Amino acid sequence: MIGLPAAVGGKRTARCGGGMQNDPSSRPRGAGKSSFELIDAAELFRVLAPKPGGAWLDMGCGAGMYTLAMAERAGDGGLVHAVDLWAEGIGKLREEIGRRGLANIRPLVADLGKPLPLRGDSMDGILMAAVLHDLREEGIQDGALAEVRRLLKRHGMFAVVEFKKIPGPPGPPVSVRLSPGDVGALVLPFGFRQTGLHEIGPYHYLMTFMPKVVCSA
Repeated sequence: MIGLPAAVGGKRTARCGGGMQNDPSSRPRGAGKSSFELIDAAELFRVLAPKPGGAWLDMGCGAGMYTLAMAERAGDGGLVHAVDLWAEGIGKLREEIGRRGLANIRPLVADLGKPLPLRGDSMDGILMAAVLHDLREEGIQDGALAEVRRLLKRHGMFAVVEFKKIPGPPGPPVSVRLSPGDVGALVLPFGFRQTGLHEIGPYHYLMTFMPKVVCSA
């Protein structure tokens, strides 16, 4: 783990919010190429450390590159839910699931800004990779973060990958990017505490959070 300055961030092309898939002009914001190819995946999964048999949610999964890597680590007894409004991306993920013969991924087309049809307190971890900045641009981050808090287990991990707040390419304009301070300001009010800040390549950083545990008197 390293201490990053406020101008440092992380990356993946996000897919969330409104619009549908076939007309490029109506795609969800950020739908398209995944940032997975640009991050240090080994460092990402060293920090996430998904346990075999665990349940994870990839919020804003796109075509599922992060999802597929997570599913490998979750094993046959684990389960990875992959949610995105970009139906074309979910379709590509379903094709890849079929090609690989995987049984531990559950793809779902859904709006991240609205309640998801998933049981509360059921996820060991939730990943939001290069998605939060798009949610903020669309003004739906509060609904998505409330769902993260509802779905995450008491000792679960919420992991946020974002672009470093430096000029690109790759990535969105600097004005859209989130610094670690920006991410904290969005996430912490929903009942989380920060547990880590890590650099995962030249373009991205990873922040991790856990639910605050309220001790009864």
